[in-house]
Amino acid sequence: MLPPAPRTPATVPTRRLALRYRLHRVLLGLASGMAAVTLTAHAAGADNTVVKAVKFDDVKEINKQLAKGLDPNATDPQGMPLIVLAAREKSDKVAAVLAANPKTDVDQLDRADENAMMLASLNGDITIVKLLIDKDAEINKKGWAPLHYAAANGHDDIAQLLLDRSAYIDAASPNGTTPLMMAARGNHASTIKLLLAAGADASLKNQLGLTALDFAKQYHAKDATDVLEAVAAETPKNASPASSTAPDKAQNGAK
Repeated sequence: MLPPAPRTPATVPTRRLALRYRLHRVLLGLASGMAAVTLTAHAAGADNTVVKAVKFDDVKEINKQLAKGLDPNATDPQGMPLIVLAAREKSDKVAAVLAANPKTDVDQLDRADENAMMLASLNGDITIVKLLIDKDAEINKKGWAPLHYAAANGHDDIAQLLLDRSAYIDAASPNGTTPLMMAARGNHASTIKLLLAAGADASLKNQLGLTALDFAKQYHAKDATDVLEAVAAETPKNASPASSTAPDKAQNGAK
């Protein structure tokens, strides 16, 4: 059994949030034999001046660099696209400028197979999530999706927004983990209730045979356990648990 996930204070830098969540994701993935991530080709790298401007939400400098011919799809030295970096750093103004540029691919992936919508959802940055939705960014990404990330950190407002825009509620990660399971893992009772009210299936199992209730118990998530045990008590005993499998449309990355 994996060790309990630490509760993350709101003051922890967003970089640590992303790295911590990726570690948890890798642990879950390795346990189920998740396939290695295929790296995506990226545009030319951005220099330190550009990277610093994105991190500090310096719109003036970004506009200056774009006027000089900066590719809005450029990446930092670690291969992270600028718009993904802006989402990670909660640089709302720079993200808006990049998203407004007609050349920007708002669905660009970093080397961890994450896009701007995912990291904005993880960080609870509804401003960036909304501007990306306005630019027709992908909501139902195949595999790990923005709804997983919003649920993982208990961002109910973003989870509801994504659901309102037809996010698949039982989206399955590569190892079959659903947003409900991630909310249970993080002990986010309100998120669990929101997902259940919207139709999430608490009986689904991932490839390890774990339900959302199993996640809650493994991570000693008392509030989540209480909510999910109440649901289990109301479920007919002859109902057989299902496997977590999203419809073809969602699994194929439909928006």
